Amino acid sequence: MLKPSIKTLTVKSLLTFIMLAAIVMVAVIAFNFRTLSHRIVENEALATAEIIKAGLTSHMKAGIMDKRDYYLREIGSVTDVHEISIIRAPAVIKQFGVGRYEKEASGLVQEVFAGGQPKFIVDEFSLTPTVRAIIPYVASSEGALNCLNCHKVAEGTVLGAVDIRLDVSRYRNMASWVLLVLVFASLFFTLLIVRNTFRTMQVYVKEPLENLIDKARIAYKQQQPVNPDKFDTLEFASVANEINQFNTEIIANQEQLKQMNRDLAALNDEIESTLRETVFTMGVIEEKRSKETKNHTKRVTEFSRLLASRAGLSELEVELIAAAAPLHDIGKLGIPDRILLKPGKLSVDEFEIMKGHTRIGHAMLAHSNREILKAAGIIALQHHEKWDGGGYPQGLQGEAIHIFGRVVALADVFDALMTARPYKESWPLERVKGWIEAERGRHFDPQLVDILFESLEELIAIGQQYATNGEHGAEVGDLNDGLQGDGI
Repeated sequence: MLKPSIKTLTVKSLLTFIMLAAIVMVAVIAFNFRTLSHRIVENEALATAEIIKAGLTSHMKAGIMDKRDYYLREIGSVTDVHEISIIRAPAVIKQFGVGRYEKEASGLVQEVFAGGQPKFIVDEFSLTPTVRAIIPYVASSEGALNCLNCHKVAEGTVLGAVDIRLDVSRYRNMASWVLLVLVFASLFFTLLIVRNTFRTMQVYVKEPLENLIDKARIAYKQQQPVNPDKFDTLEFASVANEINQFNTEIIANQEQLKQMNRDLAALNDEIESTLRETVFTMGVIEEKRSKETKNHTKRVTEFSRLLASRAGLSELEVELIAAAAPLHDIGKLGIPDRILLKPGKLSVDEFEIMKGHTRIGHAMLAHSNREILKAAGIIALQHHEKWDGGGYPQGLQGEAIHIFGRVVALADVFDALMTARPYKESWPLERVKGWIEAERGRHFDPQLVDILFESLEELIAIGQQYATNGEHGAEVGDLNDGLQGDGI
């Protein structure tokens, strides 16, 4: 899952906070503006009621009350008044009787008469918003319009009420425009804040962080400090100083670590060298006990190295096969002398015992975790297997035989044919070539046989370098004894 960047998280969090703050702010402003609008509407209704009151009083004093409807219509035409009604209170009706032009008091009007306080009913959600204002006229001796001069009532008596319905569309429109401006202003400033935050994160966080990572990598490779003055913020300068301190400690310990690695590599080389010498010495011990031709172990080792190299094995595999080859016959340490050192042909039973040296050698080596000894175990077990499946001890066939086993098998037989043994004399080179050619694809891997023939000069040179009394490769003619067992 792709993780979000610091910039994305910061902008997202900030945007969420700003949007919530903007919504709350707009809601609060809208509520306050609505309250203010209601107050303005109520004041307008009160002002209109006072005008009407003053006009009706003037009509009454002038004795032209029959003209008041004209006056009220004129009031409605020059203001936002949709409807005006005058209602007499019980005290006035008692004194002057029911008026000819007044409306009858409704339930709301009765409440106003009883409480002496105006009532306002706002219908702000209809297509044409209105406010209905029922405003009482209260008898008072104060001011120019001394009500008590005409009305025989007590101070504070409700004389009547004016029921006005005002059109407040312009106030709602004004409120809508104000809210719309607020919303657009909030969005505009939100976008400005987000853009500024985005740029700030880019300039002061993302780019410095990427720059710090690159400089830290270069500083480590070149072993040079990061310059904290290249960063504008205290935090990144502090991180640069921490990186410099870390690199200093690493560099200080680096040489010690390299020396420890060199010492460890030298120790491993020494262990490996000691193991190789031990393996070779064990092969020589087996060689001497078996009374093999002198330097047989060395020749088989070098023959195997050459064949493995020419067969395309890796350098590591070539070294493994060369190091492990000396132990190919280590299992002969478990074969009785009467069989191992018998000068003549072995009987069938004796030969079965002799074949057991492969499993004995494998059992001696198979439990080690060292690559050399594991390779030696494979070679000890398989160097008498044959390409056609006729070998022992497992009767493996073709490439089922490990390449190590196939290489050492050919190297071992080649040396056995070229040198004298207790049961045979050395063969001439032509006879060796003929016999090996005959066993190509039967006893030996055909490819390895081809490599052997291509490398005869080098192989003969190796044989002469590690010859037994100068006899390796000598032309001694045909032999009568043949090869012990199956030709070896």
